[in-house]
Amino acid sequence: MELSEAKAGLEAVLFAYAEPLPPAKLADILDIEEATVERLLLSLRDECEHEGRGVQLIRLETGWQFATKSCHGERVKKALDVRRNTPLSPAALEVLAIIAYNQPVSRSFIEQVRGVDSSAVVASLAEKGLVAEAGRLDLPGKPVAFRTTDAFLRTFGITSLAELPPLHAEAQEDESGLYSRPEEGLAAGDEAAWIPEEETRARRGAFFEGEGGGAVPYEEQV
Repeated sequence: MELSEAKAGLEAVLFAYAEPLPPAKLADILDIEEATVERLLLSLRDECEHEGRGVQLIRLETGWQFATKSCHGERVKKALDVRRNTPLSPAALEVLAIIAYNQPVSRSFIEQVRGVDSSAVVASLAEKGLVAEAGRLDLPGKPVAFRTTDAFLRTFGITSLAELPPLHAEAQEDESGLYSRPEEGLAAGDEAAWIPEEETRARRGAFFEGEGGGAVPYEEQV
């Protein structure tokens, strides 16, 4: 297959699929080497960037995807007759930050950090497509875990979670070894902010219930 034909096929597949696709999958679809796909993707991205086109090729953690350029956002909204999205509330941003920096996490983890019921906020974020279920934690009751999505990355203009700004303080473990705290600056009596060690350990290992009842790493669930 000629490179020009392969690039055209690559563009067609990405446009039609409308979701991120990894280079390995694209190579399988086009029946060419993955290294060639990588070169063609970079070339296609440069073409979109420098030829004054209305779309761009972006790279996310899960693959490559076409997206409209932000400068044309208002025109696209008018064409689709989509009303301006309601800005996220402070509570929603707080919950989103907890999930983004600690994922995968259960709803009870979020509520222990915030000290208030967060079920409605989590449901709202899931409806907006910013968070999604990520299997079940290997804890009593098998609680559902949540993670951020590709829509979260696009919304905040980043390509991976590694680009999130650093926290002011890293998670700390209590000297007793029974609890850990996600933030500094909390009074000793703020018990709602203490996180059970068993969930902290489960999140670090990120083990979930797999087929047949076994536990498998989170990476293998995605």
